[in-house]
Amino acid sequence: MTQLESLSSRGFSESRVRVRYAETDQMGVVYHANYLIWFEVGRVDFIRELGLDYRAMEREENALIAVVEATARYKAPARYDDELLVRTRLAGVRGPIVRFRYEVIRAADETLLCEGETVHMVVGRDMKRRDMPQKYAERFAALITHTPQV
Repeated sequence: MTQLESLSSRGFSESRVRVRYAETDQMGVVYHANYLIWFEVGRVDFIRELGLDYRAMEREENALIAVVEATARYKAPARYDDELLVRTRLAGVRGPIVRFRYEVIRAADETLLCEGETVHMVVGRDMKRRDMPQKYAERFAALITHTPQV
């Protein structure tokens, strides 16, 4: 089974992170902005699981994926030393716009802690909009075609 087929059958990529003490506040709860960092961990792992390389996209294609919008809905608190699962899905692609969805789940009890979405625009180093590199556009389109939408 290829990486694309494996990802398509699951519908998401899954990354594991463990909450560090520095990521919590005085109440012992994860500070809200850390979820955005974990979304990035999930997104980079997702792209890697697709058989693509974000670093190579930047270097070889002069294409960056800038965040233009981010949302997070907090459902329950994460605490120090919790092992978390970050489930990342490709929610849509339209030209240079890419949308990802995330779920952050406590591994021990499968509690949904946070869900969110990021919207990205492909830009050059000059921060101006540009086309999605062909290889990435094709791989994203193939995944959207083969993955059941939630």
